Amino acid sequence: MASLKEMRNRIASVKSIQKITKALQMVAAAKLRGSTEAAERARPYAQRMGAVIASLSKSVSGPDAPLLLAGTGRDQRHLIIVATADRGLAGGFNSGIAKAARERIKTLLAEGKSVQIITLGRKGRDALRRAYGNRFLVSYDFADHRRLTLAAVQPVADKIISLYEAGEVDVVTLIYSRFASVVSQVPTARQLVPAVVDPGADTGPEPELKGAVYTYEPDEETILRALLPRNIAVQLLMAVLENQAGFYAAQMSAMDNATRNAGDLIARYTLEYNRSRQAQITKELIEIISGAEAL
Repeated sequence: MASLKEMRNRIASVKSIQKITKALQMVAAAKLRGSTEAAERARPYAQRMGAVIASLSKSVSGPDAPLLLAGTGRDQRHLIIVATADRGLAGGFNSGIAKAARERIKTLLAEGKSVQIITLGRKGRDALRRAYGNRFLVSYDFADHRRLTLAAVQPVADKIISLYEAGEVDVVTLIYSRFASVVSQVPTARQLVPAVVDPGADTGPEPELKGAVYTYEPDEETILRALLPRNIAVQLLMAVLENQAGFYAAQMSAMDNATRNAGDLIARYTLEYNRSRQAQITKELIEIISGAEAL
């Protein structure tokens, strides 16, 4: 059995850890609101851009279609973009994304595909480096970016486009965590290239044209060639913002659980300490009484 001094040290140590987890929980809760609002503000823009691309793609097909929309016609070389957080202490948030990425990579390799990896976030790089380090192209982190903007993710988009136009990849897939709610973050895979056109995308209410027809200036193909590269950056930014909101939500929940567990551990240690102390006092009293009776 541990001595009273050792038990006092244990209680003090757990109390110190509890203060840290409580502070992290409060910081995550404070940052969660801003991150959630940023992700929710970005969603309509990303969805509307997807709707515009879906509408324009109906008029462009065959050899006139941009390469980012039509694809290379092959499905052999895959580029996987894995977006995680740069920090941990968020429960299973980062490990869930890494698990989804590993399963995707394993499936592609089993089918005989060629796979290359780009990571956004240090935790994704660390989780995949041991098993697939020879397939890494480059890693990015956003720890130095206080505000995430298109400029922050533009180098990643430029890298993807350059690899695709050089014929080094055929399909680009982004794996990230979609922020569903404070208690739910869903690992999600989204194909970036070739662009996936949703024919049922919400293009908004149709205006009353009164017999008029749409005309595009410049033509649909030119507009698509300008929008498709920008759409990659928009989707990357959307994924990073969703990740950020999900990370703070997961960290807040994880630190809340850790704080509660530390409280339970302190209560258990305190009870054991009081029992041991009482037993020691009782033993000393018995020894004093026995000695007095002997006299």
